Amino acid sequence: MEHLNQTLFLWLNAPEHPNAFVVTLATFFAEWFIWTIPALIGIGWLRGNEGIRKTMLIASASGLMGLLINQLIGLVWTHPRPFMIGLGHTLIPHAADSSFPSDHLTLWWAVALSFLLQPRLQRAGVALALLGVPIAWARIYLGVHFPFDMFGAIAVAAFSAWLTLHVAGWYLGSIYRLASGIHHRIFGRLIALGWVRE
Repeated sequence: MEHLNQTLFLWLNAPEHPNAFVVTLATFFAEWFIWTIPALIGIGWLRGNEGIRKTMLIASASGLMGLLINQLIGLVWTHPRPFMIGLGHTLIPHAADSSFPSDHLTLWWAVALSFLLQPRLQRAGVALALLGVPIAWARIYLGVHFPFDMFGAIAVAAFSAWLTLHVAGWYLGSIYRLASGIHHRIFGRLIALGWVRE
């Protein structure tokens, strides 16, 4: 399996003299595109009704759960990144920590699959899930992940999305009240002026 993982990596990884535009595009997807997730959740919270806001909270819980599971996996089993074993070409800096599963893709797909499991945001979930593909490619192309790290990410993300949705009754009400209280404290004046939804 590891041989297949390394073979796929070398097939997708950047060549010795990569095209500058492709590197720039890959860097955007690998390092900056992830900020779409907090932006979407923030906009959804500010503009949405109670149902949408609760959906945003479940998606946030899914992402956080996925990242927690990744940390536990890393403690139990450490898998080196390609540059740690001298494989391929690395075009962006990264800490020499465990590569499996990919935190970027886990967070992205955990939110995407959380949306996908909830009827009101299924189209957004499909779009986000598809947009995870160039992120996966970019992190392999730039040399910081193996392909199997991405398969691990989608497995963790799927479990996290399913779990946080099915146990939402345990935490959603209290988290929603807390988040609403913080929202009113921060945006109280703007709410009063009608600029921000209550």
